[in-house]
Amino acid sequence: MKSQALADHLAENPVDEEYESLKTYFPDEEVMHIDEVEKEEKPSWKLFFDGAANMKGVGIEAVLISKTGHHYPVTAQLHFCCTNNMAKYKVCMLGLRLAVDMGVQKVLVLGDSDLLVHQIQGEWETRDLKLIPYRQWLQDLYQRLRLVEFRHIPRIHNEVVDALATLASMLHHPDKAYVDPLHIQVRDQHAYCNMVEEELDGEPWFHNIREYIRSGVYLV
Repeated sequence: MKSQALADHLAENPVDEEYESLKTYFPDEEVMHIDEVEKEEKPSWKLFFDGAANMKGVGIEAVLISKTGHHYPVTAQLHFCCTNNMAKYKVCMLGLRLAVDMGVQKVLVLGDSDLLVHQIQGEWETRDLKLIPYRQWLQDLYQRLRLVEFRHIPRIHNEVVDALATLASMLHHPDKAYVDPLHIQVRDQHAYCNMVEEELDGEPWFHNIREYIRSGVYLV
């Protein structure tokens, strides 16, 4: 359609002998200066948070990630009656509190709680009376930082802290007890392969196959 419009315009306005090219000029005295566009300030740290409430208990987990990729996890198990949305607010406050204590000034907060993100940004009204004090406390907390940006992400992109929060809700340990971090090992072969000791007989790898063929025993 754009090509046809251009063709129709040229057909309706043929170039004759009196045609003169358009003369444009920009006087130097009118060009004063060009303002430099200020770069948009963006948070250099990221905070992932999630909470899990189930029959086993309530666990919350937040992971603060620096601009160099260092991870600073913080987790807690809640021993009081708490809804899932209350746990989301609690863990978000826990992560921001960690950022404040570490002196972080600019944080991008990422979570799969659509309710929390819209409420803290003032886009949704907080009707649940139990969440109002949480929202107010969270607002007072992030005002202590220079820049805080909240963003909603799908649950599939928040699966690491979701798994840790679920684990924290299911672990039963005494108060103020320290649980060593989980060490996950990677195995690239079967376990029995590590138990077989290598025996060198000086024969090539096909020696047993060749002897089997020479024996004349074949399976039908």
